[in-house]
Amino acid sequence: MDKKYLVFISSSREDLKAEYREIIKIVSELGAIPVTMDTFDITQDKERRLICKTIEECDYFLNLTAYKGGGAVGDSFALEIEYSHAVRAGIPVLALIIDEKARWKASKKEKDSSAAKALELFKKDLKAHTVDTWLSMGDLKQKALALLIREMNLNPRRGWVPSTMRVDPSVANTLSQLVQENNVLRNWVNAGETDTIRKSREQMKHVLKMLALNRISLSFYYTDGQNWENSKSFRYLRLFRLLVPELHTPKTAIEISRFLGNILNPDLGRTVRKEYPVPSNTVKKIMADFTALALVKCAGTAFLVSNRKKDEEAWDITDYGKETYTVYRLRQMNTKLPPKNSSTES
Repeated sequence: MDKKYLVFISSSREDLKAEYREIIKIVSELGAIPVTMDTFDITQDKERRLICKTIEECDYFLNLTAYKGGGAVGDSFALEIEYSHAVRAGIPVLALIIDEKARWKASKKEKDSSAAKALELFKKDLKAHTVDTWLSMGDLKQKALALLIREMNLNPRRGWVPSTMRVDPSVANTLSQLVQENNVLRNWVNAGETDTIRKSREQMKHVLKMLALNRISLSFYYTDGQNWENSKSFRYLRLFRLLVPELHTPKTAIEISRFLGNILNPDLGRTVRKEYPVPSNTVKKIMADFTALALVKCAGTAFLVSNRKKDEEAWDITDYGKETYTVYRLRQMNTKLPPKNSSTES
């Protein structure tokens, strides 16, 4: 969408008539709109308020100063009044100040010493903004063009758009309302998601606590034995931690029994038997408890390979079980981190 910038031109016309006209041309040639208040008297209160309101509506404030400050306004003068209002309104200020080396007629200089001193102080204030100095008309035109182009590129403003290109007010209002509603919904969803995640994590921590507090006894059957031996109590948390990697593919009770029997065998000098080294009813109880906690699920017979019995159950880990295991591992790894205030050697 094309837009035109409004540039307020502040200058004393009594000493800068020709230069003032050239600045207006340059602003126009750039496709911007020069804003001047030549016909208004800034010494009049009502007209001064109108000038200030006009400045507020502009995109840039361009000051052109030589050796006069315009009409007196109380203890101040025209250029300073316009400049001060632009600063208060937050309008970017650009300044083109005559160079001290420039040739200038004495008749175009301020004769009142106090007014001349005030003007010099004003020029120092201008130098706090985007400013350049000029020596002649040709130099002024070149500097003004460069100053405006640079500012418009580096500090683009709202600008003015023709009414034919503007969005219909009703459409704009509808869009604004939709944006507000969308923001409300987004905040609600984000808050809901955050709350859901927080509750889910708390639930997982509770499940891990239950696994840590509850135990089950396992007995072992050895190849050289005649009965169940070496009964030992194990925390459910340990069994869960050991089984999670195994249950990423469905496992039957006999496969789980064989895995636990070999991993947890308390007598490493003896070999557990191949068929159910840990009691099948104990394995099924463990898996039933894990199922009740939504950590595992029965995979049925569809996942079984051809050499298994069709009525043999198989279990695999649930997504919730994976997430719970992840929370457990993160907590475990966190305990290995050094305290925040301590340093570690590389």
